[in-house]
Amino acid sequence: MHKKVLIISTSPRRGGNSDSLADAFAQGAREAGHTVEQISLSDKTIGFCKGCLVCQKTQRCVIRDDADSIAQNMLTADVLVFSTPIYYYGMCGQMKTMLDRSNPLYAADYRFRDVYLLAAAAEEDEQTVDGAVNGLQGWIDCFEKARLAGTVFAGGVTAVGDIENHPALQRAHQLGNAV
Repeated sequence: MHKKVLIISTSPRRGGNSDSLADAFAQGAREAGHTVEQISLSDKTIGFCKGCLVCQKTQRCVIRDDADSIAQNMLTADVLVFSTPIYYYGMCGQMKTMLDRSNPLYAADYRFRDVYLLAAAAEEDEQTVDGAVNGLQGWIDCFEKARLAGTVFAGGVTAVGDIENHPALQRAHQLGNAV
């Protein structure tokens, strides 16, 4: 079945290791015949949620910035993929802010079911990604039709390009291909 896959790269550093994971996932999904759109938050203007909850009535955020249009794009995607660098054992702040700003989706008839996490970190320990997984799982738990369908973690990568030839790239490609 043909699916619309939306990949949101949340790193403030364009072309970094988490972006490479996103590219590998995208390539696999395209090879499987899916439509893939990639959005990078690095050049987007995204303000913090004000907690006003107007979005629960209108399904739109009162803040008219890039997060509002990205959330509307999330609404119609079959598959959501978030790529993030791991900062202090959690997702980057840009990803958390985007998740907060997707609150209009909570009361909407969202289409996504499968959500994936791709993460890269300087630390190699497999538990390094747990904070990001738990944070994303908390968001997913608010969307009863959605599930965390898979996670890829690339540890031991710091500088841009460190991820080259890392086995996580192949796992991201395979996960994208299996969507």
